[in-house]
Amino acid sequence: MKRKTVKYTDDRGEMAGDLRRIKDDLPSPDELAGEISRQTKVTLALDNDALAFFKREANRRNTSYQRMIRNLVRSYARAHAR
Repeated sequence: MKRKTVKYTDDRGEMAGDLRRIKDDLPSPDELAGEISRQTKVTLALDNDALAFFKREANRRNTSYQRMIRNLVRSYARAHAR
């Protein structure tokens, strides 16, 4: 069975709204290797170098790169929830 390729045409790298600097309170890769919670599947396009970083760090910590990305996004959302 041939796999269908999806092409995204709406992402041109533009940013909406004003940009502001945030504190660097991101968790370390070791902290990202932890906890699992309820999940919803999404499709996300990442830069090759970012994906390579997460795969390399996940391999070093014997965990999945998806878990590390998920935990990073969760950490960011919790830190900036209003």
